[in-house]
Amino acid sequence: MAVDHALMEHARLTGHTVLRVYEWSRPVLSLGVNQRARGVYDLAAVERRGIEVVRRPTGGRALLHHREVTYAVAAPVTTGEGLVAMYRRVNDLLVTALSLLGVRVSNAAPSQRAATPSPRPCFAEPAKGELVVDGRKLVGSAQWRDAGTALQHGSMLVEDDQSLIPSLMHEPPAPVPAPATLRDILGRAPTAAEVADALVEAVRAKGDEISPLEGFEDDGPRVDALVAHYADPSWTWRR
Repeated sequence: MAVDHALMEHARLTGHTVLRVYEWSRPVLSLGVNQRARGVYDLAAVERRGIEVVRRPTGGRALLHHREVTYAVAAPVTTGEGLVAMYRRVNDLLVTALSLLGVRVSNAAPSQRAATPSPRPCFAEPAKGELVVDGRKLVGSAQWRDAGTALQHGSMLVEDDQSLIPSLMHEPPAPVPAPATLRDILGRAPTAAEVADALVEAVRAKGDEISPLEGFEDDGPRVDALVAHYADPSWTWRR
């Protein structure tokens, strides 16, 4: 979370759009920035399962980062470009990348509203415009804007670990349909590197120039300060 936040500031200072793709070294439950969490999650159950908890700077609901691939896009906001317009631009990139992997997705039905902060997991149901396969959510995304720059986070499920989330709660919600996963669709589990390569190829297919990130390595002190912020329990459990 700290690195993604710092990348957002890097994008603001340089005017560059940055794409980051990564996986997590241990299971982590991430909470949406405005999601209520205090008293909702059973911390003893979380600890027993070896799961850590972090609060994102972006919105949305809780999801478990484990056997999935996370992407982040940090970009200056084009004048007059609304949240939906950037969301669609990133979605177009994801659709192209997934098609290169052999996955055909569609946008969630227009009748479905954006997910409001609630105890229900992120992948309980798709919000309007999210990417689905046969009506089941495959990619969950959320966005944050600040000082003319946007950060969009997203998670592409390789396996379904989201079903563990209710077991971490004091009062589990009603059972929800299983989300789509890349393993179910492809019959195998692609690596994070494969997904990253597909996203890079998708960017190239749209005619954009790609180069390795430069200059960000010098921003270590800023990242360290943000690490302290996101590791602070008063942030994670602020509500």
